Amino acid sequence: MTHWPLDQTYDFNGHPIRYAIHGDGPPLVFVHGTPFSSYVWHRIAPLFFTTHRVHYFDLLGYGQSAQPDADVSLGVQNQLLAQLLEHWGLDCPDVVAHDFGGATALRTHLLNGKDYRSLTLIDPVALSPWGSPFVQHVRQHETAFNGLPDYIQRAIVPAYIRGAIKRAIPDAELAPYVQPWLGEPGQAAFYRQIAQMDERYTREVEGLYPNVRCPTQILWGEDDQWIPIERGRALHKLIPGAQLHPVPNAGHLVQEDAPQDIAVAVLRFLT
Repeated sequence: MTHWPLDQTYDFNGHPIRYAIHGDGPPLVFVHGTPFSSYVWHRIAPLFFTTHRVHYFDLLGYGQSAQPDADVSLGVQNQLLAQLLEHWGLDCPDVVAHDFGGATALRTHLLNGKDYRSLTLIDPVALSPWGSPFVQHVRQHETAFNGLPDYIQRAIVPAYIRGAIKRAIPDAELAPYVQPWLGEPGQAAFYRQIAQMDERYTREVEGLYPNVRCPTQILWGEDDQWIPIERGRALHKLIPGAQLHPVPNAGHLVQEDAPQDIAVAVLRFLT
């Protein structure tokens, strides 16, 4: 993805993790979800380059990072984030996290003891049950899906990702989200990360949400078809002092439906 370069590498248990750092100022970390990559921040992160030192990366098994035949579940991603925060020398950054990235940020905070100055959660995977009917089906038949012909994979992945976006997104704009999951090892990696989705990783921290130690805001697309906004309202009640901001005319991938809403909300929260 030359249009979204990640020019630095961190070795995580022998697997290369790609990341980028831009700007100068207070540290700000963006964490993406699934089945996406740090590219989800391409309309938002650059807006903060003049005011913050912005960090973003691709999770293990995603985007430009390694796609190993290994554990890429939520049980691993918080270890990765904790190590990256240490590698970057960040003691108390502002964190913005979406979907699986939300679960990763919460697990890193509550299980790895990493402190944040603030936490912005965008349609996070946080409360059980979660996982679309497609996800549930793939989890039971990973091998069969992994063996699909390439032309079928090229039809499935765009249809799946479009389900997260309310607006009619052109093929050219969707392509950077689809490309990492095509061919080898992309196709295997796509079904591997779905097969490894396990609600035990959110159940492990659900009871700890009242212990969140930083100011928290929750942004939620009102038209999210993957995780309904009712889940956001429930999460809002569990985190002390949290703010909940519904985002109108937005699906699960709010970054594509309403990037300006995210930018304004984060800027307002940080200042």
